[in-house]
Amino acid sequence: MNFYELNPVLQALLATIFTWFLTAMGAVPVFFTTTINRKLFDAMLGGAAGVMIAASFWSLLAPAIEMSGGSWIPAAVGFLLGAASLRLVDKILPHLHLWADMSEAEGISTTWRRSTLLVLAITLHNFPEGLAVGVAFGAAVYNLPGATVAGAIALTIGIGLQNIPEGTAVAMPLRREGLSKFKCFWYGQLSGIVEPVGGVLGASAVLIMRPILPYALAFAAGAMIFVVVEELIPESQRGGNSDLATMGAIVGFVVMMALDVALG
Repeated sequence: MNFYELNPVLQALLATIFTWFLTAMGAVPVFFTTTINRKLFDAMLGGAAGVMIAASFWSLLAPAIEMSGGSWIPAAVGFLLGAASLRLVDKILPHLHLWADMSEAEGISTTWRRSTLLVLAITLHNFPEGLAVGVAFGAAVYNLPGATVAGAIALTIGIGLQNIPEGTAVAMPLRREGLSKFKCFWYGQLSGIVEPVGGVLGASAVLIMRPILPYALAFAAGAMIFVVVEELIPESQRGGNSDLATMGAIVGFVVMMALDVALG
């Protein structure tokens, strides 16, 4: 059967399994090395930020505004709710950012190991990425302006590409913590398992409740922008390679914009 003819929930599931697979691919280098070039990695993190910024507008906010008849209110409300929800989870869920010391752990105080906190940090922002893909496929079924299966596929490709450095971001630090190669790979890919969950939930929600569609698209955008500003950009700038990270973000934005315009 043609992919375009599948149920939107199944489309979302298959798409987010693909993005999960690319997260796993990002963890593969841990079998061959214990270090990664910091300049390259910062550029990749910057690229991931650029992809997410572009995806938030081209694939989520713009369609939300278009299907609301040009009104900015649903997009604004959904965007703020998405960012606020991620802020709440960020405040509650124990996690640790990539290059941070244990004293900088965020969320509720816990005795969990550093490795667990590192995995949770990446898992935290993989969920809204999966949600965004799911909502995009769910939206396409209504044949509304700006919402197409091709556009959802473009979003999937963009999210998948920026998942590669995320898999690396989990696996490599864990290797330095002394975990085995297999465990590092396992935890690296495991951080992406929430994306199929988010994808299925997002697609199902908009199919069941059509009126929430513009809000759902903007909600996913707000959640992703929160991740970009709170984590990806600061992490990419932390290693002293700010110019490379910034250019990575520019390139990532252009790549995602090109994908969305060309396919959407």
